[in-house]
Amino acid sequence: MDDLGYKPITLSVDKAREETSTISSQILDLIAIKEGKVTEPGPGVSTCDEDPGHLYKTRHPWSIYQVSSEDVLKQGFERLRKQLPQHGWKIVRYGHDNSKAKTLGLTADSTTKRFSINVELLVSSPTAGKEKEPLLAVTVVSGCFRAPEGTDLNKEY
Repeated sequence: MDDLGYKPITLSVDKAREETSTISSQILDLIAIKEGKVTEPGPGVSTCDEDPGHLYKTRHPWSIYQVSSEDVLKQGFERLRKQLPQHGWKIVRYGHDNSKAKTLGLTADSTTKRFSINVELLVSSPTAGKEKEPLLAVTVVSGCFRAPEGTDLNKEY
């Protein structure tokens, strides 16, 4: 698997989902927003292009929304940015994107596991105007895992 630049570990899909959920929970704890709502669906699975018959990755998009003010989201984002390096994450991108809204975001890679997170702060801005549903959007993505022998990745979702 030289295409990937690493040798994927063999892990059952259920274990990979569990690990992805655990990382999402750790990120939610670092954000430390105690109000609002968090989207429900758990991690999904997709195959890796390098070997779709045997390799897969997990992806868990979720968000925090319906908070009392946009400041709550901004403070949660800032807490996360400051605490990630102390919890084994390396921030590889931080800043405003090129969209009209100039959305503030960050991408961080785990220094201990093959996971990355992408976080976007979707709030009102002078360039985008009033955000109807302010939220903090988080996506946790794993690197590729090798499915155990006999796993049919076409039956996973």
